[in-house]
Amino acid sequence: MESLDDVIDAMIADRVIHRHRRKWLIALALVVVLAVVLFLTGGFKEHKGRSIPTVDAPTTVQAGRFEYGFTEAKIIRTPKTDYSEAKARLQVYFDLKNIDSETKTSLSLSGRLLSLVPGGGAELIESNGASCHDELNVVQVYGLPSQPCFAKFDIPADFARDVVEIGVMAEEFTADDKVLGASEEPYWHSPGVAHSVVRITTTIETEKDE
Repeated sequence: MESLDDVIDAMIADRVIHRHRRKWLIALALVVVLAVVLFLTGGFKEHKGRSIPTVDAPTTVQAGRFEYGFTEAKIIRTPKTDYSEAKARLQVYFDLKNIDSETKTSLSLSGRLLSLVPGGGAELIESNGASCHDELNVVQVYGLPSQPCFAKFDIPADFARDVVEIGVMAEEFTADDKVLGASEEPYWHSPGVAHSVVRITTTIETEKDE
């Protein structure tokens, strides 16, 4: 038979467990979120420890709903004037094609699917999507040929690279029962997972600020 001291100790322990259970659940949730973030972006780290393939342009990459035919990259500088600071942007050129054979849906390219990998531990820089025929967010229709497009990345005015690395994300067509235990109907999950890194030689252009 338990003594009074044992009963009191058990009651105290039970209260401590209940008091800290919420903290443990929050801590567990943070660990899960961190794991997801590392899973999505970890593949884009330095080439030596990279877990996804690195390829050199010109090259064709099929990732998720899109096919990219990467060709070139330009660093476009705008010098400082009396009225504005110096600035720069990176434009990466590719032929873009919708290869969504699962749903055959027409859609534009999300900016989250292409990112500049600055290196040195710096954060990824997402693109603005894709401009095709000088128009941003052109809808890509399944079954049509590739269109010449480019993605723009905002970069510091002093950004200088002979070669840039572009991280490509691949959306996955799968059901929630494989991910979260919910719907059994498959659909495209965005932004997907790290697919590959494309290395592209850059050229530099200078333009006047209009």
